Amino acid sequence: MIAMQWRLAALTSVCNTVGDVLNTAGMKREPEVEKLNLKALTAMLSRIVRNPLVIGGVLSLTAGFFAMVSLLSIANVSFSVPATAISFVLETLLAKYILKEDVGFRRWVAASLVACGVVLLQW
Repeated sequence: MIAMQWRLAALTSVCNTVGDVLNTAGMKREPEVEKLNLKALTAMLSRIVRNPLVIGGVLSLTAGFFAMVSLLSIANVSFSVPATAISFVLETLLAKYILKEDVGFRRWVAASLVACGVVLLQW
């Protein structure tokens, strides 16, 4: 049962990380919204639902949601939420190396502290 909990936590983390990175990459390809009126929002929504990166991101986040629901059915929330926090570390790595974002020292320290917290769950 413990092994299944960790597998579901890993699946949740990976799906959420991939989903967030795909959505970010997809939205960075969209033009900036300059006006918040119905016409501009409709045009933006029309572009987003046809963006393959955003579609992939939404599908990945959906899979992550169902993995998390499955995890919560067999594990306590006090385990599930911290165990899936490793996605912060994964997202920081992908933000730096895939999205080419500037990730400073403080963010690396914060991601490392999250990783340490996840490791503590094993005891």
